[in-house]
Amino acid sequence: MAKVHASNLETELSLFKYGHLEQLPPAYRDLEEDERTERIEAAREELGDDVVVLGHNYQRREVVEHADFVGDSYGLSKRAAETDAEYVIFGGVTFMAESADVITDDDQTVILPSMEASCPMAGMAEALQVDAAWAEITDAAPDANIVPVTYMNSYADLKAFCASQGGLVCTSSNAHRAFEWAFERGDTVLFLPDKHLGENTAYRLGVEDRIAEWDPWDPEGKDPAEVADADVILWDGYCQVHERFTDEHVAAIREEHPDANVVVHPECRREVVEAADVVGSTSTIRETIADADPGETWAVGTEIHLTRHLRRWHPEVEVLPLCGDACMDCNAMRQIDPNYLTWVLEELAEGRERNVIEVDPEEAELAKVALDRMLEV
Repeated sequence: MAKVHASNLETELSLFKYGHLEQLPPAYRDLEEDERTERIEAAREELGDDVVVLGHNYQRREVVEHADFVGDSYGLSKRAAETDAEYVIFGGVTFMAESADVITDDDQTVILPSMEASCPMAGMAEALQVDAAWAEITDAAPDANIVPVTYMNSYADLKAFCASQGGLVCTSSNAHRAFEWAFERGDTVLFLPDKHLGENTAYRLGVEDRIAEWDPWDPEGKDPAEVADADVILWDGYCQVHERFTDEHVAAIREEHPDANVVVHPECRREVVEAADVVGSTSTIRETIADADPGETWAVGTEIHLTRHLRRWHPEVEVLPLCGDACMDCNAMRQIDPNYLTWVLEELAEGRERNVIEVDPEEAELAKVALDRMLEV
């Protein structure tokens, strides 16, 4: 274990943190959908209210159809905490399961079906890496009053780091309020890990001319003291799904469908957000399509599985993927396939826990402080 000096926590890189999680046994790898569905339903019936299954909006149909709740990461964690279920199976990625473990009661166990479901963006801002950058920036500008704000899409140890330095967590819906909270307490916001959400939030607050970017892969590319003098420091991280969208995609969809509206996620590039009609979280995107009039056309700029869900859920609306055939799924979410869900459910029915996500108690306590501060904004 290495030490995060700014918060005095012991942690390690996420690559090693969950090395104990198990692979899918060979007997589960070639299940057909009918058999798999029957076995999932049988295991769920045996487990009853002892288990709750969460399905993120980006999960495939074969997973969300078995979920008790479908939604965004923080919303799902809150729903799990409101239940009395002993086991929470999170159809999402690692940082989501960690957040659920932080939020739920001590007697609730969180399970992530696949060890491979690790968000690349969360991995672009490891706590140990941020700790080193923090030391470099604050040493170069000791009088700078910097408040760290981390996106929900980050590991628990980074949330804990932010809490220890007077910062907080935000979602894509309340990032602007988190920035305002931070500016009330400091001069500069260090935003992690998504530079696009950070830039879009800075524009929303009118401080786009006071942005600096910190490239963790090339820290010598910026003068730390100069960076600390900005209003907003953007960590050079991004979502591999949302960065694929371009303003050319928006122009093409409008040319092909002149009556189309465009809704995109704020993790998209600035020029895509500027070209869209509506910008918002996955919850906002779902609400936008649900509220659309029959016959309207909406192009959706987010992960392809949510677009497909919306098309099924709202057949009266023409729902199009913003980037057409070029749209792809999230390679981390893809790792939670229904065969993994079958396996962990059947193992629970036999009294065996697989792939348990458990955040260190000290780390969880600090991470919850950052989450609680978010609830104040």
